[in-house]
Amino acid sequence: MDESLNALGNLLGQLADNPYDVSLHAQHIRLAQSLEGMNEEVQSALEMMPEFLAAGDEVWLPLIRRKEALVDADTKESVEELLSLYARAEADYQSIPLLQKHLEYIIERHSEYTGEEAKPRPDTLGDVFSTEWTRQAIDEVVQKGIGHLTKSRLLWDAQRDWEMEMLQEASKKDKHDLVDRVKEMHLNRLRQPHSNSDETFQSYSSFTTNYQAPHAYESLLVAASKIRGQGVKAYDRREQMENALTQSNFDLQTYAQYIASERRMRTLDAFVLVSLYERAIAEAAKRRFAQEPRAEEVLRTFWVGYLDSLRILKVEETTELETYKRAVRSVPGSGEVWARYIRFIERTTETVTTEISGTLILKHIAEIYDKALETSLIQSDVEQIVPLALARAGFERRMVEAGIDDIDERLPTMIALLESGIAMCNELPGGDAKLRLEKYLASIYQRFGLTDNAIGVWQAASKKYKSSYLVWTNYTEALIKNEQYDEARGVFMDIHLKQFDWPEAIWEAWISFEHLHGTLEEVETCLDKVEKAQYQLNLRRVKEAEKAAYQAMQMAAEAQANFPVTDAPIPTVDSSTAEVPMEVDSQPSTVERGTKRSVEEEPTQEAHKKARFEQKPPPLKRDRENCTVFVADLPEGVTDEELINLFKDCGKVREVKITKLPNNVVATVEFFERDSIPAALTKDKKRIRDQEVAVHLAWKSTLYVTNFPEPADDPFMRNLFGEYGTLFDIRWPSKKFKNTRRFCYVQFTSPVAAQKALELHGRELEPGLSLNVYVSNPERKKERTDQDANEKEVYVAGLSKFTAKADLEKLFSTYGKVKEVRMATEDNGHAKGYAFIEYEEEKDAQAALAANNYELKKRRIAVTLADPRVRARHRSEIGLSRVAEIRSRSVRILGLPPATQEGLLQQVLEKITPVKRLEVFLDKQEAVVELESAADAGKLLLRTEPIIFNGNILQLSEEGKDGASARSAAPPPKAGGLFVPRRAAVSRPRAGLGHTRAAVGTTPAAKPSATPQASSSSGKGQDDFRKMLG
Repeated sequence: MDESLNALGNLLGQLADNPYDVSLHAQHIRLAQSLEGMNEEVQSALEMMPEFLAAGDEVWLPLIRRKEALVDADTKESVEELLSLYARAEADYQSIPLLQKHLEYIIERHSEYTGEEAKPRPDTLGDVFSTEWTRQAIDEVVQKGIGHLTKSRLLWDAQRDWEMEMLQEASKKDKHDLVDRVKEMHLNRLRQPHSNSDETFQSYSSFTTNYQAPHAYESLLVAASKIRGQGVKAYDRREQMENALTQSNFDLQTYAQYIASERRMRTLDAFVLVSLYERAIAEAAKRRFAQEPRAEEVLRTFWVGYLDSLRILKVEETTELETYKRAVRSVPGSGEVWARYIRFIERTTETVTTEISGTLILKHIAEIYDKALETSLIQSDVEQIVPLALARAGFERRMVEAGIDDIDERLPTMIALLESGIAMCNELPGGDAKLRLEKYLASIYQRFGLTDNAIGVWQAASKKYKSSYLVWTNYTEALIKNEQYDEARGVFMDIHLKQFDWPEAIWEAWISFEHLHGTLEEVETCLDKVEKAQYQLNLRRVKEAEKAAYQAMQMAAEAQANFPVTDAPIPTVDSSTAEVPMEVDSQPSTVERGTKRSVEEEPTQEAHKKARFEQKPPPLKRDRENCTVFVADLPEGVTDEELINLFKDCGKVREVKITKLPNNVVATVEFFERDSIPAALTKDKKRIRDQEVAVHLAWKSTLYVTNFPEPADDPFMRNLFGEYGTLFDIRWPSKKFKNTRRFCYVQFTSPVAAQKALELHGRELEPGLSLNVYVSNPERKKERTDQDANEKEVYVAGLSKFTAKADLEKLFSTYGKVKEVRMATEDNGHAKGYAFIEYEEEKDAQAALAANNYELKKRRIAVTLADPRVRARHRSEIGLSRVAEIRSRSVRILGLPPATQEGLLQQVLEKITPVKRLEVFLDKQEAVVELESAADAGKLLLRTEPIIFNGNILQLSEEGKDGASARSAAPPPKAGGLFVPRRAAVSRPRAGLGHTRAAVGTTPAAKPSATPQASSSSGKGQDDFRKMLG
């Protein structure tokens, strides 16, 4: 208890210093609620947060319940106090539960004073809870949530039921007006898109039957049906996204996709868009209170989009003003929101024509600016300081240019504001690398003829950002504009050998300057010095590359040296027989084969086959990791051609992929040759459409992550890593060949974010399970715990059917610690003839190759390193009855989005039904999923709820049935199933007793069949199938 009280005291101290910190308020409330007998402290904690910040129903509902229990329900002052609390709560965030409670309170209190058993309404209440007052109050509450497409029915239905009750109890005198009111209420509702439009129409039909003339029924229903049509169409267009929201448990990313789809429409629907933003903001605020990563960032993004949408929709200024006040209460640390607030005040104030009115607006904006800084949140982030400072300085500049204020009075204020913003940025690590405030201040000085001050801005910046090419190029440009050529040349001479983030930009600026203003001698001197500097830079880069390569090699050698060497007994192997390799995975020969011994016949010494010792596979021809650069900060609408043109002098580009993120446009550019990368990296800080882009090695912003909990999926990893920066992508491995693979690649938009996320390395997400996080350097793959899984596993062929799992464990444990033995067995428990042995260490698997040709159970076994294609082939070696069985529990998926990840799709499906195996065919945008049972396949095909994947509704069809597209990656109907079994193919006649061997190149006559055979050209052969699996 003492520790809890101390923690509570510490939190109160922190809140006194940081009252606008949401996380501190959330901790304060939770801690107070966890302590017994601290009701007053809970009340204080709940009341404290709304004093500084907007709060959700997790704060307001407990507060209102406590207030309802305390107020005197019969005095107007107490009731108005409670109602004002409701109003404050509903002004913060849209909450259907809160609005429902408000409605219930109003209706219940009204019912106490009406009806046969009603008690007299106290005179002290005035007209509060009278029928007219109640009707108006109910309507105001319902209108606050009427735009919620799926849950507004909870409010409107309550209002309708109350109105119908009033109508039934009304006198004949009042009934006519009430009938018109209820009728209009129904028609207005039918115009609006909502999920239960059918029920609303049925309610109108019942109302018309009971309260309208019989002869008018049909015409009224026809007119209502026409009115309803527009609302139904509007909801149908959005039903897919509403289902996606529900399926994703109202994930913020799905909200962002929903909003983006609404804003892409030719005409914005204010009714839907405003409500959608309110819902998204409320959900983001809820997740922020629960301290989910990135919820604050997403909440700010939603508010910015909402405010921009209101401006575009040209809503009433009073509505827009109230929304700005709500926004700064919700996200007081957002400089973008405060900046828009300042511009709104400037925009909506009537034309300033007098000095007095100009002073008033200036005072208002100054108050907003000061209030933003009082939160002490803006000062901690450059990206919040800059927009706020620019908005305030921009207003000051426009006041001066419009002649409203005297330049001598306003210019010093403007300069002081910008210098203050620059000072705040400089106090933060890294400052503002884009130098936005410095550029603005220098341009102000230049505009008003203070050229020396403009140069002084860049002189001061050069001391802070010594290695930034941007500072020095702006510095020299300022000197050149003011015709201080000697000074500019002197700066170039001083800095051309220094190390910058982009030295080529400095050299190009110097060369251009000398060509324009230099003598012949000065031009040649410049070129000579640039050439020398370029040589030194290239030399330094080569040395750095060699050093990095050496360090990687040294780390790999140390890792190998750390493996313990065990002296294990090794079975005797005839060296003379071990030299001849055995083709375990040989392709079927087209020439006549020789005699073959029986499966269990003891082989003669001459017939022994030897397994081939496989070397590690050579590097892939497509070295994607080493041949790709990542390009960020691209302008909107950038094209592949613009990027190819940027990198055209670096080497041949293989592929460009452009991706639009919520706050950035990024791309990956892959080259054919690895040698193109150094030249490509020099394009960092270059410009496309006058916008500076960032270029870095793709792997530097990519993390290799493994050893996470088995239930972890894509949303889990995005939440875990999202707090460190903007995520570009998460790539999941296919589980087609090994269902136990548990790793992924997390790619950020910047290497800085990736470096920050390395702090997760070693964190225990579950007891005894430490997360492994590495930068995905292709030269350091040895550090990955899954990349060499095949090198730790051996494939054993030629086993006797009497071999037991224990026999294999006994034999192969002599080479090292065995992690797992997987032996294929028949239904009767006998071995199928092959198995996989997985070791803990790669060296043990290499040692186990010595068991090749070892005699086990009177059979010579073949031992090679495991190959996923071998597993795929053996998995297919099943009888024809099994083909039909696999087909019966398989489902074909159509309508996949381009570039679908198998691992990601499998995660989505596994939340619905157990998945045994999945294979995606990108060329057809289809996939086939093998489930555990035919019953699972049937349930999936009969599923009524849509399956949403990356915004697409997936279509399901029964695998192998008419109407389902045949998969082109498999042979023609002779295979027919999900994964092609070798035995299902047409085989050659067996030679021997009762059989005649077919001549080479001939085909035995096929039996007549009712099912026409597809031509062989329509499918792919075993070679193509292996290539696909490989």
